[in-house]
Amino acid sequence: MNFESFGLTPALLKELANQNYTEPYPIQKEAIPAILNKKDILGIAPTGSGKTASYVLPILTNLQGNLDTKNRNVNVLVLVPTRELALQVREVFRSFGAVLPERVKSIAVYGGVSINPQMKSLFGVNILVATPGRLLELVELNAVHLSKIDTLVLDEADKMLNLGFQKEINNILGLLPTHRQNLLFSATLSEDVKSINELLLHNPTVIKIEEKTNNIDLINQLAYIIPEEKKGPLLRYLIKSRGLKQVLVFTSSVYKADNVADKLRKNGIDATAIHSKKSQGARTDALGRFKSGKLKVLVTTDLLSRGIDIEYLPYVINYELPRSPKDYVHRIGRTGRAENRGEAIAFITEEDQHHFKIIQKKMGKWVTKINADEIDLVGY
Repeated sequence: MNFESFGLTPALLKELANQNYTEPYPIQKEAIPAILNKKDILGIAPTGSGKTASYVLPILTNLQGNLDTKNRNVNVLVLVPTRELALQVREVFRSFGAVLPERVKSIAVYGGVSINPQMKSLFGVNILVATPGRLLELVELNAVHLSKIDTLVLDEADKMLNLGFQKEINNILGLLPTHRQNLLFSATLSEDVKSINELLLHNPTVIKIEEKTNNIDLINQLAYIIPEEKKGPLLRYLIKSRGLKQVLVFTSSVYKADNVADKLRKNGIDATAIHSKKSQGARTDALGRFKSGKLKVLVTTDLLSRGIDIEYLPYVINYELPRSPKDYVHRIGRTGRAENRGEAIAFITEEDQHHFKIIQKKMGKWVTKINADEIDLVGY
């Protein structure tokens, strides 16, 4: 099965070829035909499985010939949990929408930035990608109307519910027309997701894509046994001695992320911290520079462990371990993608040893350990 067999509009097929998309991902093979046929979807799929394109392409195709751009009524609403994911999804819509014969206007709205520019840009929007809180603010200000929504997408539904958006989502659902297409995507099928599925979906096409085990097999994992006070020198040693580039470093707190990035810069390593306390502009700029290879090291909290797709990322370093083994897998899953090998390094203190053993057991993979005492860190 290829993209030509789905019934997508010719302009999109040409753009897919231009972008070297040849073989659809498993979720795309099932979701695209169903969405084109206006079916509801329940898609359980891990990050990086190709789900964004699986709804972007058929939604854009279905919109051709059905556009109304002279008011504040939106055709398609995509709800997402974070600002970063909102921008990422909007970029996919923009990239493919730009080649269509009929102009499709898509924007992303989210909190943490001034609401006024977003209000002004909402006139004539066909596709609105939004975080729930900011969307309700805009509705309250009469800046956008949801009564003509034809398609609703809940992307990363599990994360939205985990972050406490249940009340906002219920409020938004109450503003939508009864007859519409509903597309729900989630990494897991938790009880909360099951509940919203039962409330939202009508005779859905159910798609379940298992987490690829070969993803972890593509990742070369190493763990350094290291005292807390030597983590900084070890990080600088690894980056400098091995000439590492595009290194994503995870910490467990905003304070530690800033501290690690500051120390790297003071030692001549181009690094920036990105986390929830940074402005949206700073976050977008840092992520853009990192993705393009212009920034050597990006230090972050779990803000980026899910929902951000950085292709061909070669290195992930867990400066501090996350509490959950699942979060550890999500973190290291930023590398070893699209059949490209990657490397994941963990710094393990004596106090971390038991927790790391649990992580390895849950992951089903034992990690090679190196005693950092054997490394000369003088000068780093």
